[in-house]
Amino acid sequence: MDVRIGIVQSMKELEVELPEDTDRDKLVSEIESVLAEPSDAGGVLWLTDRKGRKVGVPGSRVAYVEVGAPSAERRVGFGAP
Repeated sequence: MDVRIGIVQSMKELEVELPEDTDRDKLVSEIESVLAEPSDAGGVLWLTDRKGRKVGVPGSRVAYVEVGAPSAERRVGFGAP
């Protein structure tokens, strides 16, 4: 599953590939809880990628988060709707 994070005042996005067995609903609720914290509380969004590396982004610096579909749900080619 791919997650793209836009950072405030930055032209680049941060892309993190998560393991395919990641629970999408749980991930979205964790992201929402970090972003709901007041900016002075210092919440950090931590994600662990496929290789086990941890990536942390301060919640106050997140502009947007895009959670992609698992690769099993992506369709490419003539059979795609």
